[in-house]
Amino acid sequence: MTSECKKELLSEIQYLEEKQKLLTRSHFPPDFVFGVATSAYQIEGGCKDGGRGPSIWDSFSHTKGKILDGSNGDIAVDHFHRYLEDIDLIANLGFDAYRFSLSWSRIFPDGSATKANDEGIAFYNSIINALLEKGIQPYVTLYHWDLPLHLQESIGGWLNKEIVKYFAVYAETCFASFGDRVKNWITLNEPLQTSVNGYDTGIFAPGRHEESETEPYLAAHHQILAHSAAVSIYRSKYKENQGGQIGLVVDCEWAEPNSDKIEDKIAAGRRLEFQIGWYLHPIYYGEYPEVMRKILGDRLPKFSEEDKELLRNPIDFLGLNHYTSRFISHVVDSKAETYYYRAQSADILAQWEGGEPIGEKAASEWLYVCPWGIRKVINHIAQRYNNPRIYITENGMDDEESDAPLHEMLEDKLRVRYFKGYLASVAEAIKDGADVRGYFAWSLLDNFEWAQGYTKRFGLVYVDYKNGLTRHPKSSAYWFMHFLKQGREGNIEFQRRVGNLLLA
Repeated sequence: MTSECKKELLSEIQYLEEKQKLLTRSHFPPDFVFGVATSAYQIEGGCKDGGRGPSIWDSFSHTKGKILDGSNGDIAVDHFHRYLEDIDLIANLGFDAYRFSLSWSRIFPDGSATKANDEGIAFYNSIINALLEKGIQPYVTLYHWDLPLHLQESIGGWLNKEIVKYFAVYAETCFASFGDRVKNWITLNEPLQTSVNGYDTGIFAPGRHEESETEPYLAAHHQILAHSAAVSIYRSKYKENQGGQIGLVVDCEWAEPNSDKIEDKIAAGRRLEFQIGWYLHPIYYGEYPEVMRKILGDRLPKFSEEDKELLRNPIDFLGLNHYTSRFISHVVDSKAETYYYRAQSADILAQWEGGEPIGEKAASEWLYVCPWGIRKVINHIAQRYNNPRIYITENGMDDEESDAPLHEMLEDKLRVRYFKGYLASVAEAIKDGADVRGYFAWSLLDNFEWAQGYTKRFGLVYVDYKNGLTRHPKSSAYWFMHFLKQGREGNIEFQRRVGNLLLA
């Protein structure tokens, strides 16, 4: 990074550090939503309970060598049996909303859309009703990576366009079953991760990498169409009567040019197009980004006129999952291991030019604490896509699993600093004019962290895996409780919730 670029960025970082010292709930609009987030496979367990069928993650996690610690989500943190306890935690911490995903194979055990599973629908009805009784708004994600295994084995999963029809039936079943109470719908979570890590690197289910120059783009294409089909159904048949909103969640690391050279700035822009332009350009403009079409050529599927008609159904909001940032330098001949990254002709760097890390290191190898990046991503989206309504649907950091005493694991000071910094940066983006409506911390609970198993802990609440999966709020949970309390000093119900948690 050149000295001028570094000087400018360090000035931004210093400004943000001053802002986060003064951060309060009052820095956000009165109707701004604060929530926590989870996903079905990571927390539910009950893998064979209530008529649930297997998903691709059941199969993948039971394949030797795929999960770092050899674990799986069969039990996870047993939310299937403990959801009332977990909803009490959300309420007592003072959050307005809870973002969770539905297990497709709990609704349709084989994914085939022939007959919905009444037990699965009843389970999610119980969760939704319990949330509403506590004054917590449900934000429901239809797909968070756990495709019914039968659809993978019988038709090839996301590689087959027939998946769009199955997803549409599943989505409509959910709208019809829950939409009288659920007013906030998310079609897909992070389709980038499904496409790249599921079909290029192979580190996520279904673990494919044999045709990495074509399959990620085909999987992405069908996810975009499935999303659009669900939006079309909701808008035409349910939105008017139910009065809800529907959107999509994308994930994006901020790409900061490593110098003021034009080629590094172009490379950083190219990196962003390959992350979020890949999905947002078709949704907002009806076509893939020009740079992707130029680089990928025939590897990138084309939208038919019928597809483009489907894409014209607008989303009501955009969900953004953001965790960290990177410096980007242009390279002529990338040495990246997979085609997706080689095609970007960019070095993705986690150090300043002197070798010091871009930010404090979290547990995962990819995660550094860079609060300044989220403001830049938000403003990029606002400028590129006509300032859409945005919810930060995931933001958080992890600790290593450890044999340290419980009191040490609960004292998560870096996570508290993380949330302070990132929330201050979100507040600045709102001041810049971005239409940000809410923020969801990832995650409510420590849980099954995909390929990392139970070796990483993202939760505001510690789950004791060795002692009955008991829950213990961490310092970050109490920080949020007091932060939210600042905006609700006169709310007697909120004071009661705080008292309940402190006495627990």
